[in-house]
This record gives sequence, C-alpha cells and structure tokens, in this order.
Amino acid sequence: MSQAELTREVARRVFASEFNDSTYTFKESDDERAPNYALLPTGDRANRVFIVGTLTETEDVGEDSEYWRGRVVDPTGTFFVYAGQYQPEAASVLRDTEPPAYVSIVGKPRTYETDDGTVNVSVRPESIAVVDDATRDRWVVETAERTLDRIEAFEEWEAEQEAPESGSTAPTNEYAQMARERYDSPVVNYRNDVIQALESLDDLEADDAEATV
Repeated sequence: MSQAELTREVARRVFASEFNDSTYTFKESDDERAPNYALLPTGDRANRVFIVGTLTETEDVGEDSEYWRGRVVDPTGTFFVYAGQYQPEAASVLRDTEPPAYVSIVGKPRTYETDDGTVNVSVRPESIAVVDDATRDRWVVETAERTLDRIEAFEEWEAEQEAPESGSTAPTNEYAQMARERYDSPVVNYRNDVIQALESLDDLEADDAEATV
C-alpha cells in the first residue's frame, strides 16, 4: 500500500445544501503537499466527500479538450461535478451515461471565486459509478445520520461556550468554532434539510405503494 493510500482522508457524507455553503477552504500545514480542506458549516472538515444523487444533466464545456460538467441532484439541492483529462475514468462515465441516472461519487471539494466575489463549490471526482435507487436511499439515510451527529456536536459545543460557568473548562471543537466565525448560516438550517431529505424518501415510498396497488 502506498503512502498516499495510508494517509487518504475519510470521504464525508454531506448533502448538497451544506456542501454548497462550504465556501471556506484551508490547510493545516505549510507543506505544499498538505491536503486542502473545505470547512463544513456543521463544524467539520472535508478533504473528500461521498455523494449519491440523480445525474440530471451532462455537458462537455471544454474548449481545447473534453471537460465534462455534471449536475447531480439530492433532496436538498444540486452538486456540480467537473471531470477532464486528469480524471479520465470519471469523465468517461459522464460522457457515456444517459441522464437521468443515479450515481455515486467520491471526490474532492473545489472552490472557485467569480468576478463578483461569489464562491462556487464543486466536486472534482475520483470515481463515479451508476447505482440503483436502493443505494441512493441508503445514502440519504446515512448522510442524514452523519449530518445530525455533526449538528449535535456543534450545538453541544455552542451551549458550553454560552454557559456562564464554563470558563476555560469548556470543551474545544476547533472546526465548530471556525464554522461559527466564518459562516452566517445557523446549523438549524441543515437540521431542516435532513428532515426534508428523509421526508422525500417517505414520499417516494408512498408513490411506489400507490403504483403497486
């Protein structure tokens, strides 16, 4: 096993709504090979993400060579995925897959600042695979659980900071503190997104039940 594989970061499960708000990126070392992290508003860092959703559109937006853009939708919003000559396998999946199709993607967050100062967040895929609806549904449930875990840890930390008796004994949560300093969006928004995502599964199950009657 290579050193790169030994140090590979865990891919975080994150919904599109939170991912697209993760506009602040940072390194934790001056080493030029140090990983880049996106700061999640729920108080964690992500060097890699794992997403599953519906590929609704693909387009070759390259000028001199193929550079594929994909729109991947989950119950909370849209991920934008870009793959070119340095991600040939992922680019070929975007080229060959006919939307709509469920896909799973492992990739790295990338940010781009537009001329007007808006920061757009996208995914540079390491791998893309076409999957079934059961895989998508399982991802929604697991991502909801992980998001709630992050929210609860954030809220516990926040409550400790605001307790008058906490003082210097309050537990530290480095990434929650960074998120509170960098972002305006309250974490309750992402709790609402979790509810919305889970309710979307209930709606699908109800539609399926009606279709089989």
